[in-house]
Amino acid sequence: MKLLFLLGNTAVGKMTVGQELVKITDLRLFHNHIVIEPVLEIFGEFNKNIMARLREVILEEFAASHHYGLIITGMINFDSQPSWDYLARII
Repeated sequence: MKLLFLLGNTAVGKMTVGQELVKITDLRLFHNHIVIEPVLEIFGEFNKNIMARLREVILEEFAASHHYGLIITGMINFDSQPSWDYLARII
């Protein structure tokens, strides 16, 4: 499975770039808002634990599927070892 990470600050166009890449590749798009918005709507707050669990289930199921690859958007603290650990787990 191919993975492409689009990482950057808030509102820099990660999702827009991802949507354009979907048009010219066989990759699917898994952007941050797919997980963030339902959690905010249902729980009324930003809950990192719930969002992380949802991401993990989606990524595990996608990896087990027949799809070619995935574009993942998000933000990362490049100075934080836990952020690097998270990326390593996804890979």
